[in-house]
Amino acid sequence: MALLALSLLLTLLAVLSGTAVGSRDISGDVIRMPSEASRFFRSGAASDDEATVGTRWAVLIAGSNGYWNYRHQADVCHAYQLLRQGGLKEENIIVFMYDDIAFNEENPRPGVIITARMALMSIKEYQRSVYFRCQLTENIQIVSPHVVDFLWQDYTGEDVNVRNFLAVILGNKTALTGGSGKVVDSGPNDHIFIYYTDHGGPGVLGMPTSPYLYADDLIDVLKKKHASGTYQSLVFYLEACESGSIFEGLLPDGLNIYATTAANAEESSWGTYCPGETPSPPPEYETCLGDLYSVAWMEDSDIHNLKSETLHQQYELVKRRTANDDFGMGSHVMQYGDVGLSKENLFLYMGTNPANDNYTFVDENSLRTPSKATNQRDADLVHFWDKYRKAPEGSNRKVVAQKQFVEAMSHRMHLDHSIKLIGKLLFGIEKGPEVLNTVRPVGKPLVDDWDCLKSLVRTFEMHCGSLSQYGMKHMRSVANICNAGIQKDKMAEASAQACVSVPPGPWSSLHKGFSA
Repeated sequence: MALLALSLLLTLLAVLSGTAVGSRDISGDVIRMPSEASRFFRSGAASDDEATVGTRWAVLIAGSNGYWNYRHQADVCHAYQLLRQGGLKEENIIVFMYDDIAFNEENPRPGVIITARMALMSIKEYQRSVYFRCQLTENIQIVSPHVVDFLWQDYTGEDVNVRNFLAVILGNKTALTGGSGKVVDSGPNDHIFIYYTDHGGPGVLGMPTSPYLYADDLIDVLKKKHASGTYQSLVFYLEACESGSIFEGLLPDGLNIYATTAANAEESSWGTYCPGETPSPPPEYETCLGDLYSVAWMEDSDIHNLKSETLHQQYELVKRRTANDDFGMGSHVMQYGDVGLSKENLFLYMGTNPANDNYTFVDENSLRTPSKATNQRDADLVHFWDKYRKAPEGSNRKVVAQKQFVEAMSHRMHLDHSIKLIGKLLFGIEKGPEVLNTVRPVGKPLVDDWDCLKSLVRTFEMHCGSLSQYGMKHMRSVANICNAGIQKDKMAEASAQACVSVPPGPWSSLHKGFSA
């Protein structure tokens, strides 16, 4: 009996000290069994506060694949953990992630995805910490202080696609192909939170499979969702380059939708916790662990009482941190739609961690602004270069990394040259660059005819190869060609002249295209 009492006492002390049950130390040894997770999560039953807000729904999507895009799936892991701590039920969170990084040969900890918060820790803290973790086998396991939960991946691999994503938002089970079949089956009093993290370009968002997602198709689905009367309000957080162009001039008022984006319609978004930055990832990680905007809103949500913090207050904090004005490596966080919704508390969409219930909101917080950030489109190069730099001389790993870097650069130069040459062939040597680089006034959508844009992109890719994650930056140029009245046959003729040969890329998934 004495031994049993001592054992129980030690277990209780471990729980109270935050080292315990369900967490794992740095070696991965289990300290608490996952079955005890319910002690630390709210059960999901509606409290008095929850009963007044309807059901909370969330859709989380990492729209990329490839180890160099590690940060997008890590961001989704972090967001899921945050929402589960906030009290959202597993059945009300739909997760899209390709699931190709946890057991990737490049991953220094097979089966584990760490998030950017680990980079805030000292070496001693890292060695003894309980930290965010995704373990992907049949599901994702999240571990953070006092928490263990299992996240079922609803849509993985080829099931992470435009068709399924839009069907999930609409609650249209018959339109699904593969996956768990889970959709946003919301009602008129419910609140919906959508978080999308990936590469993007003017008017387009990435997907790991073709086709990519165009802005007009997304806005059309949001309008249909509103017309169905199946939500009270919807909040959309979007991480991507030129992400403002997805809503600029397209998302009308009156849909009860509030959207914020990592960047305006003309600029890149940024990765963070990358090799060579301060803070940096653990040295064995040769890739960025997070995205600047995403990390900003999630780390803010981690420490605040979301019953008292409003969407607008978070927007202001995230805007300051993401701008990174001290170092000039950041973007302008934007807001669109029914901005009046931003006066509402984050609690309506994310719940709140009970551990933060006594926290008083302040306009400043202790979260660190990185001394450096990495352009989203350069994150693959950062990975290839860091891999090359660390590989032993004469090793096959060094040869492969060098080949990947050179092929990525060659592909970039091919795309840049091809688009410039097409512009000159269509409009002349002097006028071509002017047409391609035109930026429409604020409040006006990227293109007048979205079908034309999609057609010209398909035509370009037929002759010149995939635009790829990097090539999304040229979507504005193709849109301007449409706006100038160029038809498919003229685009085909110019593309055939401009692209006599197409160089290879590091591997196919880096260069997936926009076409179906």
